[in-house]
Amino acid sequence: MGERDEPEVVGRRVQRLRVERGLTQRQLAEPTYTPAYISTLEAGRVRPSDEALKHIAERLGVDFDELATGRSARLVTDLRFRLTEAQRTLATGDAEDAALQYAALLAEAEEHGLAEEQYAALLGLGESTIETGDLEAARLHFERAEACLADAPLPARVPALRGRAVSHFLAGELRYAVYLLESTLDELNRGGLHDPDALLLLYASVIGPYMDMGAQARAAQAAEFALALAPQVADPALIARMHRSVARTLLAEGRLAEADANLAKAAELYRQLQFRTELANCHWMRGYVYAQNGQLERAEEELKQAQTMLDARRAVLYSSQVAVELADVLHRRGKSEEAAELLQRVLGDLSPERGAIHAAGAHRLLGIIAEDARDTEAAEEHYVRALSLLERAGAAGDLADLCRMLGDLLRRTGRVEAALDAYRTGLGHRTAPGTTTLGPAPAQPPL
Repeated sequence: MGERDEPEVVGRRVQRLRVERGLTQRQLAEPTYTPAYISTLEAGRVRPSDEALKHIAERLGVDFDELATGRSARLVTDLRFRLTEAQRTLATGDAEDAALQYAALLAEAEEHGLAEEQYAALLGLGESTIETGDLEAARLHFERAEACLADAPLPARVPALRGRAVSHFLAGELRYAVYLLESTLDELNRGGLHDPDALLLLYASVIGPYMDMGAQARAAQAAEFALALAPQVADPALIARMHRSVARTLLAEGRLAEADANLAKAAELYRQLQFRTELANCHWMRGYVYAQNGQLERAEEELKQAQTMLDARRAVLYSSQVAVELADVLHRRGKSEEAAELLQRVLGDLSPERGAIHAAGAHRLLGIIAEDARDTEAAEEHYVRALSLLERAGAAGDLADLCRMLGDLLRRTGRVEAALDAYRTGLGHRTAPGTTTLGPAPAQPPL
């Protein structure tokens, strides 16, 4: 019936439990076995069969697993219950508190050799540390989670693989994040491992990196596959994530009403589930939708609500990213000084290794504000810093646009050759729209 301790360990456990219950070897053995067999078993000189252990467990009044492994069913049930509580803390409370809970549960699961519970605790630690912005720690937690289930089927490892990809994505390593997600999708689809939950999780997760890389064709295809898989999936959190991700592709296509409808569906599911970070992210994206539609006052309200919710959870990285979007809206509403102060305040929480795309966005906006104030030197400095961040991340779409802005600035200040170089750099990133230079797109799922 699966794993069990060595015979001598099992034998000592049987003897201890028998003595605790005041039973003789004969009483434990009857009616199926002999006292001599029990004596040999207690001495560790025989490996008992499953049938023998079932008989002894029944006579001792314990579970089979407790006798075979020393782990009571009650212990495992209690551990799983507390893992659920930690998950609830992460969803509705404070990410740092959740990380502490998961760390304690991980230590307990390791002590008792419970691989599945270790995996769940490591996944929770990874998600918690992503929220607090410690992306290197998050990546290590997800790698350890994968190792826990190294021999399990690929669909069981997908949440850990996806977590690792997200930690690379948020660190600005877009190409590697896409590589991880695409190669896993290929393995699932080509291997006939049709697990709708695993596939939907991966397709929803790859949309963000595709969009930031300027690979809109692939993002749209991933959204199409995700929508086709959705009827086969029952997990409301997964469906909500899908709606939120698909909204990004609809925004890029200018389908603002459809994007807003998808975000409304996601927000309603997250409200029901009380997933506060994800609900905050819906407010964040709805703020972006309103900004795109010129409804700046409503955009400011949604983004401020998102930031307040994220600040309350101490989700530092996400809060800083929202602040960049909010600063853009403030600038467009004529509150440039307030926007600049906000950007300077959050730049300390963003870096090339942590939120590179939004750090670049902050410098780009500071450059625009500096240009408006006719401080061309400061504007150029911010544009160049943004350019460096985007080149490192491989964010082709944003990079091409920034090269145009830098080129225009250089041309206006009389540096024509430097302006031409900037334009050429931008054109180089426009040459292959909709691709990632990572080879063919993943195999299509058997829908």
